[in-house]
Amino acid sequence: MPELPEVETTVRAIKSFEGSDLKKIIIHNPNLRWKVDPKIEKVLRDKFIKTISRRAKYIIITFDSKYLIIHLGMSGKLRIQKSKDNFFKKHDHAELILKDFKIIYNDPRRFGSIHLIDDINSHFLLSSLGVEPLSRSFNKEYLHGLSKDSNLNIKKLIMDQKKVVGVGNIYASESLFLAKVKPTKISRNINLDECAAIVSSIKKILKYAIKMGGTTLNDFYSADGSEGYFKLKLKVYGREDKPCKSCGEVIKKINIGQRATYYCTKCQS
Repeated sequence: MPELPEVETTVRAIKSFEGSDLKKIIIHNPNLRWKVDPKIEKVLRDKFIKTISRRAKYIIITFDSKYLIIHLGMSGKLRIQKSKDNFFKKHDHAELILKDFKIIYNDPRRFGSIHLIDDINSHFLLSSLGVEPLSRSFNKEYLHGLSKDSNLNIKKLIMDQKKVVGVGNIYASESLFLAKVKPTKISRNINLDECAAIVSSIKKILKYAIKMGGTTLNDFYSADGSEGYFKLKLKVYGREDKPCKSCGEVIKKINIGQRATYYCTKCQS
């Protein structure tokens, strides 16, 4: 599943289209996770793109009075092609046609979605989202306030999208390893110093993943065709029974909330 770094990488790849006119949008298959609004092709014809941004794992294209929200789901991706290029791939469900280029939405499993909305603050996908992990609002005091009365383990807490967005399974495991905190540790037992370490680690891991282009464990490619390389730097995720790169202890795999979780029994406490 594309996570926050992959979505951020995608947004950066298409951000150059800010200030351009969207000539038209073509929906080849409206049957995504939620059916695409049939009015979208008419409403967005010849509309000026003001900004292209990200909120959590959602791509937001802002027009004068409308917003186009794209969620990549489990297997979705965007790619850029020349407008006159007729090359077509299986599972290409939508095309955003500009003057010289087009942005194509491809999604084999169709768990992603495309929404035309009037207000991003009230939309059901966005209204209850937590803070952005790379923002100043996500700090040790914020995390400690969430954790001090919580019986959740810390990995579940930092993956709760209503508390902090975009910390997916891979990045949660990597961040907790860097912070030297065991993923099963109950949140109310996490002290302020550990909260500081977790916050710092999450920011560092996400920034590094964005710099490296995301994670290619699911064959992720950015919209500009570049491949992510963060998987080459993973310290614990997917390394079950392999030696820890820091201490040599064997990496352990457990399931937390039906998600594979990896950690070092010696480095993390």
